[in-house]
Amino acid sequence: MTTSTLFAFSVSERWNDFWHGSIGEWILTRGVRVALLLIGGLLAARFISWAAARVVRHIDVEYEESDAVVRSEDAKHRQAVASVISWVAIALLSVVVIVEVTDILAIPVGSLIAPAAVLGAALGFGARRFVEDLLSGFFIIAEKQYGFGDLVALTVNGIPEVAQGTVEDVTLRVTKLRTTEGDMYTIPNGMIVKAMNMSKDWARAVIDIPVPTSADLALVNELLHEVTERAVDDPGLKHLLLDAPQLMGVERIELGTVNLRMVARTLPGKQFEVGRRLRVLVLAALSKAGIVTSPASSPAVEAIVHPATVAGAAEETQGPVGRR
Repeated sequence: MTTSTLFAFSVSERWNDFWHGSIGEWILTRGVRVALLLIGGLLAARFISWAAARVVRHIDVEYEESDAVVRSEDAKHRQAVASVISWVAIALLSVVVIVEVTDILAIPVGSLIAPAAVLGAALGFGARRFVEDLLSGFFIIAEKQYGFGDLVALTVNGIPEVAQGTVEDVTLRVTKLRTTEGDMYTIPNGMIVKAMNMSKDWARAVIDIPVPTSADLALVNELLHEVTERAVDDPGLKHLLLDAPQLMGVERIELGTVNLRMVARTLPGKQFEVGRRLRVLVLAALSKAGIVTSPASSPAVEAIVHPATVAGAAEETQGPVGRR
């Protein structure tokens, strides 16, 4: 019994001496504060990410519960802004935590200025690219060049091929595109030379229709006019068209063929779907009348995107037409 009492007293005395020693005093005065700062910063960063994800989910729910066929320009911009704000907030929070930790640990920041200057000069070239990415990303989002869900074609500096796909994420530093094959492009914003947005406010499907020169053009025009009139009532087109397709007439004359052009104004990003459906209707109408296209070519579909629109053009052009 006496031995146990002496052992317990010895452990208690050592424990008390530890907390009154230099290490214990450092843990109580500084270590706990550093730990609380790191844990608080981590929790705050998790909260910021959660809040940004909640905003994005709310925007997605609004779109899914609405009758809109495509996302509005405001929804795309809000989603991009939410991502950028969360990224900037976490970056600022990290800087604040680091500054507070250095202050608690009494690290002389002044003595680090000279090494930091040397390190900054060494990393200057790499940091220049990083700053270019941030500035380019800021202007992409501020000018609403493109946003989440837009179909874009990006010309990247030093790469001959154009990166085309759907925007899945855009931050201050990078833009992420998903191609039709499912591949993901991650492109630094500072390397983007030209951006073509193919789903900005509205788009236009252009269908070139080659017919033999021996065909009766009056009959062909009549058939194509019937196609344009029926297109607005077609179940696969009436929710995608902003107005009835227009027949532009003869576009060019080639050896053995005459090319006629039909154009249709569509919801943003739906020009390819509309072009494919119109091509089916045109082929069906011509085949029914016994008119065949040239064996060397078939009706081609391309898309011309409206270059620039004023603010509010999405609402004016889409309006109730974009509703089911």
